[in-house]
Amino acid sequence: MFAAYAARIDKDQPLDGLELGDRPEPAVPDRWTAIDVKAASLNHHDLWSLRGVGLGEESLPMILGCDAAGVDADGNEVVLHSVIGSSGHGVGPREPRTLLTEKYQGTFAERVAVPQWNVLPKPKELSFEEAACLPTAWLTAYRMLFTNAGVRPGDSVLVQGAGGGVATAAIVLGAAAGLRVFATSRDEAKRKRAVELGAEAAVETGARLPQRVDAVLETVGAATWSHSLKSLRPGGTVVISGATSGPNPPAAELNRIFFLELKVVGSTMGSKEELASLLNFCAAKGVRPVIDSTLPLDRAREGFAKMAEGDLFGKVVLTV
Repeated sequence: MFAAYAARIDKDQPLDGLELGDRPEPAVPDRWTAIDVKAASLNHHDLWSLRGVGLGEESLPMILGCDAAGVDADGNEVVLHSVIGSSGHGVGPREPRTLLTEKYQGTFAERVAVPQWNVLPKPKELSFEEAACLPTAWLTAYRMLFTNAGVRPGDSVLVQGAGGGVATAAIVLGAAAGLRVFATSRDEAKRKRAVELGAEAAVETGARLPQRVDAVLETVGAATWSHSLKSLRPGGTVVISGATSGPNPPAAELNRIFFLELKVVGSTMGSKEELASLLNFCAAKGVRPVIDSTLPLDRAREGFAKMAEGDLFGKVVLTV
């Protein structure tokens, strides 16, 4: 079957390790199932895999891709939850959780095998391309907002780095849920787009907000850390799910954290139950993922390059 896969690890030039070509059909162990992939979306996780983060040489070649929507053996339209091992279903109960592509082959292929437990019905209201955007970036944003930030309608949220998959999802979901959403970006066009998607205001990275906020969603890391803390009201919460600009800010600013009683919460992906809630929310409220571009699988390299350069707003989707 045709697939996009990591053939080599290259920390400095990750795309040099990306290959497109034939790979074996997936093995289907007991309590697993094979899904015909219709659409899959890219995440920064795929670039990190090509750099060797979470993926070792001993696991190569590895088909990339965490997210997918497709059709099961009975003809049902489905969405995949891409965390394997968090429940014990389909794997040993003591197996640590991993994302597809870390231990098990991923979704950038004609077919992918996952535990039956990881398969959810696709709402008829969502296209395959839209549904394929949800299991990683959008699920991460959903968990950050509604589980870990604990915000309620009327509360205020700052989303750092408008344009990325998680940040874009957070703007759309937050606005749909009745939050006051603010966003930052270095790019004027991305700030304008953030407002069009429902942000109350979008400012340059590091600029003062109209008010201090109840929560900050942080995926940028070192470059925005100080601004995130300064933007919080006393007792507010910063939720971190990534650090694309680096994990070590120049100063931790512990005095600000303890004096203002700020909360710092880490957040990774989300549960199958949260994905089901996200799917229902999107279907019921007419919320649709923001898709930057859609490419056939054989043009996956273009999508990777676009993401690596940061030249996007929303998700890049590959169709099979």
